[in-house]
Amino acid sequence: MVAALPAPAPAAAAGTPAAGGHRATQEAIDAAVESGVPGVIAQARTGRTTWTGRAGTADLRTGEPRRAGDRYRAGSITKTFVATVMLQLRAEGRLSLDDTVDHWLPGLVRGNGHDGRRITLRQILNHTSGIHSYTEDPDFRRVAFGTDFLRHRYDTWTPRRIVELAMSHRPYFAPGGGWHYSDTNYVLAGMVIERATGHSYAQEIERRILRPLRLDATTLPGTGSRLPRPSGRGYSKLTGTLGGPAEPGSVTYDVTALNPSLAGAAGEMVSTTGDLNRFYTALLSGEILRPRELAEMTTTVPVGGTRFSYGLGLMKYESSCGPLWGHNGGIQGSVSDSLATPDGEHALSFNFNGDWSGSLDRVVEAEFCGR
Repeated sequence: MVAALPAPAPAAAAGTPAAGGHRATQEAIDAAVESGVPGVIAQARTGRTTWTGRAGTADLRTGEPRRAGDRYRAGSITKTFVATVMLQLRAEGRLSLDDTVDHWLPGLVRGNGHDGRRITLRQILNHTSGIHSYTEDPDFRRVAFGTDFLRHRYDTWTPRRIVELAMSHRPYFAPGGGWHYSDTNYVLAGMVIERATGHSYAQEIERRILRPLRLDATTLPGTGSRLPRPSGRGYSKLTGTLGGPAEPGSVTYDVTALNPSLAGAAGEMVSTTGDLNRFYTALLSGEILRPRELAEMTTTVPVGGTRFSYGLGLMKYESSCGPLWGHNGGIQGSVSDSLATPDGEHALSFNFNGDWSGSLDRVVEAEFCGR
């Protein structure tokens, strides 16, 4: 899921909350609940100071409130972790961003105009590959985002099955000929990491990022369907598209339990607001990557008609008070965002436990721009 922020306007410097502290942020998450989101949890970090806001409920049945340490499905925020590992491997000389996909995964990306011999690793990381996104396949949408999900929520999707599904469609454009967000790109990135290291991308993320940063609440569950505690429930209207608008009186489904292999390296991660703030602070301050690799990651391509651009697993948002870096994520029952100022000094992560309502933009603008 990709969010576009409003057009820039004169304001205070990014990362400087308005007088009254985080009042505007709390008002924004309250407004999200008023618009239909069951519950919101948010945490802002400025230096060593943290603030936590919450609104609504973690469980529509019991009315239990959301908690500061709630774990939730972070969706496509996973992509920044995957890209970070790829860049670390580049720094170690174990791969090049100019390597072709076919070099690492011979013959896999072929068919209907796709050709992995012409697509580089850089292009899969910044979504300029043209590879079709399997999440846009009509049958996948029906099984994953419509009411058929209730019968298929525990199905296992292998990376190869996902790529084969993508290959049944035409590419969006020739490699390097445009930009289109494609979850297939990061399923392939996960496969490249495994081929280059002999370990799964999940093992490499744990070894290289989670353990060193002590992100103890962050996991990559693989095929495990249960959400670790403490956690709330995740809710969806199962409209057929992730984040689709809800009709008045529509049914709300509990979609907490699911097999996250349907997202894999494109979005399976479970985390917390605190862990994600710690990660993006460390990443942008240069704690994880060398300057050369961080420069590669923050070299962006434009996304036409929007107020953001895309680097290597990292989005640059032009907020109304300056640039912010991070990623958002959506998966059944969960919509999340994690952003920080360019120096990593001020970070915000938050989660909606419903996938059909609420404005991410309003929360971001409130925290970083005080409006």
